[in-house]
Amino acid sequence: MFSLLTRSGLTLRRSHAKRSPVSSISAQFLDIRWFVSDSRRPEQLLEHLTEPQREAVTHATGPLLVVAGPGSGKTRVITHRAAYLACTVTQPQHILAITFTNKAANEMAERMRRLGVAGATCSTFHSFCARLLRMYGDRVGLGPDFSIYDEADQTAAIKQAIERLDLDAEAFTPSKMLNAISKAKNDMIDATQYTEQARDWNEKVIAPVYTAYEQILAEQNAADFDDLLIKAARLLGDHADLRDRLEDRYRYVLVDEYQDTNHAQYLIARGLCLQRENLCVTGDPDQSIYGWRGANIHNILQFEEDFPSAKVVRLEQNYRSTPQILAAADAVIRHNRKRKRKELWTGNAAGRPVRVAGCDDAQSEAAFVAGQIGEHVAAGGAYGQVAVFYRVNALSRNIEAALRDASIPYQVARGVAFFQRKEIRDTLAYLRLVANPLDQVALRRIINVPARGLGEVTVERVISHAAAVGRPVLEVLGQPESIAGVGPRAAGSLREFTRMLTDIAAAVRQGSLQTALEQTVRQTGLAQMWSRDEDDDAIANADELINFAAEYDRQHADGSGSLTDWLQQISLVADQDAIDPELGAVTLMTLHAAKGLEFDVVFIVGVEDGLLPHERARDRKAEVEEERRLFFVGMTRARRNLTISSADWRDRRGMSQRTSRSLFLAELPRDKIALLRIGEDGQPNGDETADEETPASSDEFAEWRQGQLVRHPKYGVGRLLWVQPRGGRTHAGVKFAAHGQKTLVLEFAKLQAVDSDDAD
Repeated sequence: MFSLLTRSGLTLRRSHAKRSPVSSISAQFLDIRWFVSDSRRPEQLLEHLTEPQREAVTHATGPLLVVAGPGSGKTRVITHRAAYLACTVTQPQHILAITFTNKAANEMAERMRRLGVAGATCSTFHSFCARLLRMYGDRVGLGPDFSIYDEADQTAAIKQAIERLDLDAEAFTPSKMLNAISKAKNDMIDATQYTEQARDWNEKVIAPVYTAYEQILAEQNAADFDDLLIKAARLLGDHADLRDRLEDRYRYVLVDEYQDTNHAQYLIARGLCLQRENLCVTGDPDQSIYGWRGANIHNILQFEEDFPSAKVVRLEQNYRSTPQILAAADAVIRHNRKRKRKELWTGNAAGRPVRVAGCDDAQSEAAFVAGQIGEHVAAGGAYGQVAVFYRVNALSRNIEAALRDASIPYQVARGVAFFQRKEIRDTLAYLRLVANPLDQVALRRIINVPARGLGEVTVERVISHAAAVGRPVLEVLGQPESIAGVGPRAAGSLREFTRMLTDIAAAVRQGSLQTALEQTVRQTGLAQMWSRDEDDDAIANADELINFAAEYDRQHADGSGSLTDWLQQISLVADQDAIDPELGAVTLMTLHAAKGLEFDVVFIVGVEDGLLPHERARDRKAEVEEERRLFFVGMTRARRNLTISSADWRDRRGMSQRTSRSLFLAELPRDKIALLRIGEDGQPNGDETADEETPASSDEFAEWRQGQLVRHPKYGVGRLLWVQPRGGRTHAGVKFAAHGQKTLVLEFAKLQAVDSDDAD
């Protein structure tokens, strides 16, 4: 049963030691939401539930797998199950519900509040682990005030590692290094193991960088996002006493979106339920879309192997979408092989067919979308009921331009982007340094912002001196005269910088983050710098950050808040957290960010080969299946109307390129869709049946096969990777030596077959 728990050298064993009392875990542990109970009776909680939902809610003890199709009331089941458990077999404080986004956790907490659950814990995986490490991180080398490094911080740290190893920064791209390190961490492979297992040249180059990167994180008392999970998993794996206390504290664990868990999250969920096995997981293999960041679909597919006594409940009734939308999505996803059987159905009233629009180019596609949104609102609909999804962010540009031209309000779901703005990062760096004096990434960022005459040479001398004398950098900053090579002017600037940090720290201790932020912006000279540069956006964004701090102060008026907790909340913000459903605006977002949301009207644009499925997935069946799941997720966000569009021509990398439609469009059931042809003006020109010609003449390309050498008038000689008739034309993937992989329509591409002897 526990074989999967030893894949990374972690072993979770049942402990026979005496359990520690529940009180041994501090009441401040995790984001506990205390609610007022309304003493609801168990039978009341079962009212208005379907039989499968009741079956999941009332399952008392032991492992439970809920395979929940889209729109099947999954959150309703989780919250009602928590409430039912709380008034039948356990106390609320023994219930832990974990999900993936702040938005989902907040919704779950609010629903539990309405059901009268008092004391249950609702959290995301990362928040749970971060708070666990705040209390017990010393066991894995972290101090309680550790910094959480986001992507930009990680890039800065990896650059330090590359410099420390005296490697060529141009040859060793930080992003590639970080991707490799993140993949290793997701597989629970530390730097030592990675070094031992390194086989090829690339891995042997990355290994010392990985080691140096980990050393830098340790020196700066910092953790990256992956560390939050793997260090928590190691806590549970290596410290049986803590694991027993946590399992005694959380006797019933509910994990939502289980199909998106990676190996570390699997170990955390498994470790919390090692003895009682009261683990309830909900999810849908058909909605597993995060394999690129380490999610392992086999965690849910193999749940019954991990727990042979598991009860399985299938939620197959969809309450969200029309029969046409659901049938179209179901027809597509049935082409996947890695899935669990379920029969989706809905009792909702019939709607109109799913519209599949073929557009001339990206501009006509955007004009079509804007025009359709305008018609929706003219007919009495609301902008806030509409969403536009795309596979890559670059596709939003034309859509945004068309919406602006049509005076249609919109919001782009890029919640992380606000905290990536320079002025916000600069402001927060001061507070990060106050919270964690070892955070050299924050120090390097703002020690000369605004300019104080402290160049890189001076900064390096300070850091080198601190390392030589074995003291924190901030301590030696207060005594600059002891640092060799630091002149009187620089010494004065260092003293002033230290004094500012001391004042900010004092403001933080007084308990008001709003005041501390206002003082930071004013006293550091940031406000003067923005005013001098007439940077009104920076000033407005800083004001918004201060408002955010003020709201945190109001929410923690009882004194339960802290600077560390506030910074942690910011570091774990996701794109979905920026969506305001009350804004009255069309929502633009990637398909990945759309997970868990729903809208009356949905447009999915850019459904073309190379975009969806993405070009990186084209030659790998497992990745094509994930892209199909991503398309399925987007389709099933729609309640009433779904429109899918593609463009015949699209600008990519500065060139207008002929596209071919996604293979997923050919998988849609003809009796559930309506084909449209969109003209240059964005207006429908009738149906598209005329474009659905008979398959391309087999005489011309019948003998072309994978491996065939061809010559293109522009790209030169290439080799066919695949050939597929689709939509009345013949599509092919070709790998060119000098231009990489291209997708071409053979009827238009002017390719010529060549013999191997003529290839040169």
